[in-house]
Amino acid sequence: MSKRAVLEVIALDVEDAVAAQAGGADRLELVTDMAADGLTPSAATVTAIRAAVDIDVRVMLRLADGFAAGDVTALVRTAAELREAGADQFVLGFLDADGDVDLDAVERLAVVLHGCRWTFHRAVDNAADRGALRKRLADFPGLDTYLTAGSAAGVDAGLPVLLAEAARQGEPGYEQQLLVGGGLRLDHVPALLDGGVDGFHIGGAARPRGWAGPVSADAVGEWRRVLGT
Repeated sequence: MSKRAVLEVIALDVEDAVAAQAGGADRLELVTDMAADGLTPSAATVTAIRAAVDIDVRVMLRLADGFAAGDVTALVRTAAELREAGADQFVLGFLDADGDVDLDAVERLAVVLHGCRWTFHRAVDNAADRGALRKRLADFPGLDTYLTAGSAAGVDAGLPVLLAEAARQGEPGYEQQLLVGGGLRLDHVPALLDGGVDGFHIGGAARPRGWAGPVSADAVGEWRRVLGT
């Protein structure tokens, strides 16, 4: 590959953020409460991490477990507070009861996120029709990345979908970067790189002691070496 692959690491706090940057991460996904698969962190945490590291930080906008938006007014208010705290990149993704993208929620958030880049997260893996979702969001302002495993079951099951979508890069609905995460392992990397994937997202793989322990700079560094420096 001609360009360096992006390595994004989940961070819960300043200690994680500093270790991830030291290991060679390009970007952080900042969340809290991994028991709920990652919820919105506090504004204070955002401010502290922005002061501690100089790599990009994408902040989760998700107030409850699952992929329903819930209280959109509260989401919009939270997004505004996070922007005031220094956040300028975000992660979000909402589905309606039919498994389609919740355009109302996304559109309302887009107003307060004007000028920000953002990722549509693994809600895409749980959508009724992922191709239709991507086409509906094709020209959405700020959306530059899809975080996906290719399947709700993880990368093992989703690898064929990931490679097929990578092959469509540049087509309508497929202009955004593919950021692969969700059960991602180092042994998946060669096939993904060969298929043209240039974005990788890790959480537990950066924590040798599991989610009860911090991010390890050495573990992140191993991923950085495999992906290329």
